[in-house]
Amino acid sequence: MEVILAKPRGFCAGVKRAITIVREALDKYGPPIYVLHEIVHNTHVIRELAEKGAVFVEALEEVPSGSVAIFSAHGVSLATEHKADNLGLQTIDATCPLVSRVHRRVVRLNKIGYDVLVLGHKGHPEVEGTCGHATGAVHVLSSPEEVSSLQVADPRRVGYVTQTTLSLDDTNDLLAAIRKRFPDISEPERTDICYATTNRQNAVRDLSGEVDLLLVVGSKNSSNSTRLREVAEHRGVKAYLIDHADEINPEWLNGVERIGLTAGASAPEILVNDVVKRLQSYGVQVVKDMEGEDENVVFAAPTPK
Repeated sequence: MEVILAKPRGFCAGVKRAITIVREALDKYGPPIYVLHEIVHNTHVIRELAEKGAVFVEALEEVPSGSVAIFSAHGVSLATEHKADNLGLQTIDATCPLVSRVHRRVVRLNKIGYDVLVLGHKGHPEVEGTCGHATGAVHVLSSPEEVSSLQVADPRRVGYVTQTTLSLDDTNDLLAAIRKRFPDISEPERTDICYATTNRQNAVRDLSGEVDLLLVVGSKNSSNSTRLREVAEHRGVKAYLIDHADEINPEWLNGVERIGLTAGASAPEILVNDVVKRLQSYGVQVVKDMEGEDENVVFAAPTPK
C-alpha cells in the first residue's frame, strides 16, 4: 500500500493567525485568557491552548470584568462586540480577514437597501456572526429548495454572500436557483469561499482519481474538513473524517492499494504525521506528496494592546 498526501492541506493563514493571537495574548497578559467559542474547530488545538491557560467560553457573561477576551476566527456579531464593551472586557479580534471582508459586504448591501442572502449552514458560528453585521434584511439559505419560498422587499435589489468554508459543489445548485429567481442578483467580485477552502477541495478532486480511499484529518465540527470528505464521496471515493490516528479502522484498508490523506484548514500537521505512522504500522510502504503549489498567504496578527 501507498499513501499520497494532498497538497495543500492543513492550516490556512486565517487559522495560523488566530492561534498566534491566542499564544501572544497568553505571553503578554498571562493566563487565563478567555476565548469566545472555539478559536478554530479542532479538538487538538483547543486542548493544547487550554493547557497553556486559554479558557473557552460560550457566553461573554462567563468572562470576569476587565479580563482579556478573544473573538474566534469565525467572527462575531456587532451585538456581541457591543456587549463585550459594556461588560468592560479588553477584546482582541481574531476574525479571519476573509470573513471580515464578507461582513463588510453585508453592511454595504444593506446600506443601499438590498436584502442580503447568506449562503451557508444555519447555526454555524460564522453564519451567525455574518448575519449579526446586517443592518437590514438578511436571509440564510442552505439549499435550492429554500429559494422559491423566499420573500424579499424588491427582487431587483438582492445580493448574496457565502460562508467561506462551503464546498463549491454545494453552492453550484444553490446559486443556479438564486440566479434564476433573482436575475439582477448582486454578486461578489470574487467568490467568498476562501482560497484555502478552494485549494484543499481542488486537491481532493485531483487526488480522488488516483486513490481507493481518502482519509481527512479534522474534527467533526469543522465545516471545511467535512466538505473535503464530501468532495471525495461525490466523486465515488470512500472517505472518512477522523480526528486522530486512533479513529482509523483497519478494516477500511481491506483491498485498498492507494490511500489519499489530507487535512482540514484547522488541523495541525502533527496529526497528519501520526496518521501516516499508524498507516505504516498497517503495511503502508510508500508515502509521497501529490504535485501542487505551496500557499504563501500570510495574515498578520494584531499586536496585543
